[in-house]
Order: sequence, then structure tokens, then C-alpha cells
Amino acid sequence: MLRDLKPLFRYMARYRWGYLRGTLALIATNGIWVLFPLVIERAVNDLNRNRNSAATMYHLILFYSGLLVGIAVVKGIFLYASRWILIGISRDIELDLRNDLFRSLEKQDSAYYQRNRTGDIMARLTNDLNAVRQMLGPAIMYSANTVLFSVGALYFLLRISPWLTLVALAPMPVASILVQYFGARIHERFERIQASFSEITAHAQENFSGARLVRAFAREKVQISSFERANQEYIRRALRLVQLMGMLWPTLEFVLGVAMVITLWVGGHQVLNHRINVGSFIAFNTYMVMLTFPIIAIGWVINIFQRGTASVKRIDEILRAMPEIDDRFADASLARAKEPLRGEIEFRNLSFSYGDREVLHNITLKIPAGSTLAIVGPTGAGKTTLVNLIPRLLEAPDGTLFVDDVPVKHYPLQRLRSNIGVVPQETFLFSETIHENLRFGAPEATQDQILDAADAAQIRAEFAEFPEGLETMVGERGVTLSGGQKQRTSIARALLRKPSILILDDALASVDTYTEERILRGLERYTSNCTTILIAHRISTVRAADTIAVLRDGRICETGTHEELLALGGYYADLNEKQLLEEELSVAS
Repeated sequence: MLRDLKPLFRYMARYRWGYLRGTLALIATNGIWVLFPLVIERAVNDLNRNRNSAATMYHLILFYSGLLVGIAVVKGIFLYASRWILIGISRDIELDLRNDLFRSLEKQDSAYYQRNRTGDIMARLTNDLNAVRQMLGPAIMYSANTVLFSVGALYFLLRISPWLTLVALAPMPVASILVQYFGARIHERFERIQASFSEITAHAQENFSGARLVRAFAREKVQISSFERANQEYIRRALRLVQLMGMLWPTLEFVLGVAMVITLWVGGHQVLNHRINVGSFIAFNTYMVMLTFPIIAIGWVINIFQRGTASVKRIDEILRAMPEIDDRFADASLARAKEPLRGEIEFRNLSFSYGDREVLHNITLKIPAGSTLAIVGPTGAGKTTLVNLIPRLLEAPDGTLFVDDVPVKHYPLQRLRSNIGVVPQETFLFSETIHENLRFGAPEATQDQILDAADAAQIRAEFAEFPEGLETMVGERGVTLSGGQKQRTSIARALLRKPSILILDDALASVDTYTEERILRGLERYTSNCTTILIAHRISTVRAADTIAVLRDGRICETGTHEELLALGGYYADLNEKQLLEEELSVAS
């Protein structure tokens, strides 16, 4: 058990003084409560001795009633304090864990999210974290309550009658064996339940994100049926756990019932034989009754602990996950530097593979600072992979990629990426206002700067037509905007950073040629001192670039200016001729 909880020790250590205060409150709670039967014993014996004096009995009843009420009140105060402290600590640890989990996930590279489904990660951040919180709060509190009260009660039971105590507690080893037996199976079944819950969460998340696609293909019924099957499997596994818990609690209650029967049978004979008095017998039975809830609570606590330890393992997998791309090779002097990068980029015999599949072959290319490189080529040629190596979204092999004559791995990620503006092929907008989406990469940007960037991206006029302007909510993933509007918003967001390196990955694919021309003119003000890499399929987008590289099958087969590539008569020239023909046919029709 302790080995399973090891990942939580450092969190629990932060609140050790809180745990100490909570423990002291629990000791006070049970120290007061364990006296309750003793007061009843004294009351019964005193009333029995003074049963012939009504006045004395009246005063004794008032006294002992007040004493019992006082014990209950003091016990309630300390119980409240223990709950406030210990359950409060569990909430604080939950907060720390949630922050650390999110921090760990933010550091992971893209490969991590390819290996792990979003729905599974969400399940660990919600359901598993809740199971851990319950283990660190209520489970610890009730466990300590059970141990403290049981030890105190056992002491007084032995004082009343060692023989009766031995006989009454004879069935308890059976309860211990049952707890161990059921505990192991609860742990195993809860792990399966959590895996099934992750499957349901992932299924729901994918369908919510792809809701429009599901409707477009009229696959609602199929997806509903698939979700129902996953849900039925989850319920089946959950019911198996319920069956196990349903067997545990009645079995424990039966064992306690047997103990009570033995107590009444043997204890009654001892009273009749004058070995113990009536008050002691009543106190003994009161202790046995008061022990009923703590012992039955063991079943509940075992359930929570087994759920919690199963969830700790799943949470620890996230906390221990190390990103493949990090700052282990970073140069400290580069981290301290404040000046922006010049933006010179050089690929030296770079090859890159996804597993065993090589997608880039011996790429050698130098992009001078402040220049514009356009990359064209067929789909699947490796264009996006190539540019993703620059901000280290993917990791280039050692000695193959340099920025300002420095190996890219030597730059701290924060400094490298803060000098790069990226407009990805798949545009992503947060479920915030347009204003917040634009400021995402440059939170210090002024309103004038935001409007200027929007103007350069040819989206300012359309923002002005929205009912709430820049404060308009864009919806989930920018659903309220068209494809072209989302791309232009992403361009404006990247321009606001005033980056040293600007990467536009097919960023103009969703706009018409007229808007494209205006955007390219607007970019000139921002890219005059910026190294720009432009991936496109349209010749109209790249013809003004300083250098154009043609990438086919992972290799650069042509480089030059627009005119030079046309003169070569290769892939670029064929692509240009084909697009010109398409434009003529479009005008003719």
C-alpha cells in the first residue's frame, strides 16, 4: 500500500503540520467519545445503588444527562475541526496535483499526444484525480478514526472483562481475512473501470469535436450505438464492483452480528453469575455497538483506498512522463541573451524519419536572415515536417539544423519559440473572444497594434462588422468563423509577435487570389526584417519570394527564383503552366 502511495508523499509532506493538527483533533475526538460508555456505566451503577431515593435519582439523571450532552458537544467540535483540516488538505493536494498535471502536459511534445488519446487524459484529470482526493481526505480520516477509537475501546473492554473481550472479538480475524480478499479484487476491478471510463470519455470527446463531420456523413446512429456499447461495458464492469462491495458490507455486518450475539450470550451469563455488574455489561455492549460503524466503515475505506491507489498509478504516469524535446542541451548564455534572433536558418544534410519511415532525405538549404523562402511540392512531400523542425515541434538530428550558426538544440525552447511566429496548416482558435485569440502570442500588445495586424491580415473590416467587434466570442475551435477568417485571424496573431522568423504553412489556402494578393502586400510591412518561410500550392502565392524550393518525395529537387525555375522547365514550370490553364478555363466559363 505504501509503495503505491509513494508518488503522493511529496505532496503530503507539504501539509505535514496540517496533518498533525488534524491528527490531534482526531485524538481529542476519540479520546472524548471513548468515555461515553464509561459515563453510562457509572450512571447505571449509581442509579441502581440509589434507586430508593427519588430525589437523589433525579439529581443523578440531570448530572449524567448533562455530562453525556457535554461529551457529545465537545466531541462534535473536535470532529468538525478534524474534518475541516483533513478534508481541506485533500482539496489543497488536489489543487497541487491538478496544476502539476497540467504543467506536465503543457511540456509534452506532439508525439505524446499521438500516443495518448485526449479523452483518456481528461479522464485521468477528472475521475482519477477525484479518487485520489477521496483517498487523501475522507479515507485517511475514517481510517484514523477507526484505529484510534478501536484502540481506546479495546483498552476499556479489557478492563471490564478480558474473557468477554476475547470471546466477543473471536470473529474479528475472519473480518480481517475478508477485507484482504475483497480489497485485492476491488483494486483489480476498479482499474478496469477506469480504463473503460477513459474509453467513454475519449469516444465522447472525439464525437463532440467532430460533430459536424458526423452529421455530414449521417453517422449519428452508428456513433450513438458505438457509444452505447462502450457505456454498457462500463456499466457491466461497474456493476461487478458493486456486486463485490455488496458482498463485503453484509459479510462484515454478519461477523459483527455474530460478535454481538456472543457478547449477549456470554456477558448475560457473567451478569447472572455476578462476575460483572449491570453497568459494566451495558458499557461493554455500548462499546460493541459503537464499534459497529468503524468496522463497517473499513469496507468503505478499503474501497476508497483501492480506487485511489489504482488512480495514483494512472496519474503518476502523466507526472513521470518526460518530454522527448526539452532544454537538456540548452546553452545557459543563450538563455540570458535578450536581443532577438537574426533569423538565419541552415539545414545541413538533414534527414528525418517517423519511426522506420524516412520522410526527408539529405536536405541542404540556407535561408539568409530577412529573406523569404517559399516551399512548394505535392501533398505528402514533407513540407510541414521540414518547417516544424525549426521551432523544435519535431527534433532534428544533431548537427543538421542551425539558427544564426548555432545548433537549434542549444537554444532554450522559450527563447527559440518566442522569436518564431507560426501559422499552422490546421488553424486552431480558442473558445474566447477574437481579442483574446489575437493577443495569445503577444499579451502586451496594444489595441492599435492589434488593429494594425488585423489590417495587414485583411480581417479588420470583417471584425468591425461583427455585433461585438473584437469582443465577439468565436465559439469552440472558432466555429463561428469561416475557414478563411480563421486563417487570417491566425496570421494576425502571428504578426503581433513581431517574430524574427515567420512560418506560414499553407496559410492562404482558404482565401481567394484577390484577398491573397492584398494579404501578401500587408505582410511586407511586417516581414521586411523577418525571415519568412511560406508553404503554398499556388504559384501566385510564392512568385515574389527571394528563393523558391521544390520539395518532392522528401528531397529538394529545384531551387531558385520564380523566373529561374520557369526556365528550368521542371516540376515548378509544369505546376505554373497547369495553374495558368485552370485560371483561363475559369475565366472562359
